[in-house]
Amino acid sequence: MKLHTKILLGLLGGIAIGAIAKVPGADALQRVVLAVEPVGTAFIRLITMVVVPLVIASLFVGVASLGDVRRLGRIGGRTLVYFALTTLIAATIGLVIAQFFHLGAGLDPSVRDTLTSQFQERGTTAAQDAALTPTFVQTLMALIPANPFAAAAAGDLLPLIVAVCLFGAAATVIQGDARRTVVAFFQGVNELAMVIVGWLMRAAPVAVLLLVAATVARSGLDLLRSLLMYAAVVVLALTVHVLVTLLPVLRFGARLGVGSFVRAVSDALMLAFSTASSAATLPVSMAAARERLGISNEVASFVLPAGSSLNKNGAAVYKAVTAVFIAQLYGIPLGPAQMVTIVLATTMASFAGAGVPGSSLVTTLIVLNAIGLGPHAAAGIALVVGVDRPLDMCRSAVNTFSNLVGAAWVARSEGEALRL
Repeated sequence: MKLHTKILLGLLGGIAIGAIAKVPGADALQRVVLAVEPVGTAFIRLITMVVVPLVIASLFVGVASLGDVRRLGRIGGRTLVYFALTTLIAATIGLVIAQFFHLGAGLDPSVRDTLTSQFQERGTTAAQDAALTPTFVQTLMALIPANPFAAAAAGDLLPLIVAVCLFGAAATVIQGDARRTVVAFFQGVNELAMVIVGWLMRAAPVAVLLLVAATVARSGLDLLRSLLMYAAVVVLALTVHVLVTLLPVLRFGARLGVGSFVRAVSDALMLAFSTASSAATLPVSMAAARERLGISNEVASFVLPAGSSLNKNGAAVYKAVTAVFIAQLYGIPLGPAQMVTIVLATTMASFAGAGVPGSSLVTTLIVLNAIGLGPHAAAGIALVVGVDRPLDMCRSAVNTFSNLVGAAWVARSEGEALRL
């Protein structure tokens, strides 16, 4: 049985076990499910452990092997254009679909206030964290690491990528044994990281089952039903973005078949969905890109790590839908100026997500404040936080899919012959 099939079975089994654990009288099963959740958490920590050494080693080898630093500039330029355009389109799609369904206009204020009160503490925490959001200039300065080792220790990938690219570019200049020795060292680290990824993926189906079961057993489906329309519109908007934006790029830009591409990267997509973390899925995405898609290490090692920090198409859709939902819920009129503000603020907040504590909720709060929700912003966050986890799973899968499509498009634009 193929790995992606095992992961899918683990996902379905986790949903079933978690649902059974919520049945009245199944308290013992619920306690067991929650007690073994740390096993799944340990899996995430182990796979995350590989991210920094894998990014450093593969990116250094990729840049050092370019031979011409100008190619790095082309790859970087195409990558950033792809990230910016797809994120902007994602935010626009989220806005249009939420407006089409008049999302939030019909919810009873008493239901709104009841749901808000359940999660008021987390909404307040998100509002406090928003004060820590860096300015644009601070964000640019943060890309230059004063200490790349500190950036690596914190798992802050963007400044780490900048540092590794600089050292890799320097390696293209030196010649002889010094260059061969340092490149061979990082090639060895890269191969070791991929061996560890292979070991860990054998445990992925069990880890996915435990994580999903605990999520369902803890939150249940009652709250999701209370906000079913909102959740359904988010999922619909994510689906539309995949269909009208990402699949055409994949089919006509990267010139790859949709079915064969999805099969090749299915393990990464299901892991992203199960763990709700595109960053934790990064090692698996890189393995799929290089081994099954045939994307060069130079492209995969740059586009995918950068994408895990910057390219959040799924998050952009989610933030735009959420902004419309909460604005209309509180009777805030959305004219053309407010709609443009939502799209632009959503795009910028999606890029900023990686460096902000409590990324998902805090960056959504940035969008809400941008359209003048004021005191209602924290309460609005409290309203949607109850269904954030299942929606986070969906948008993480879209983020990962977009990153892989982007890597395939950049590789094809560089003249690479992909395997599919």
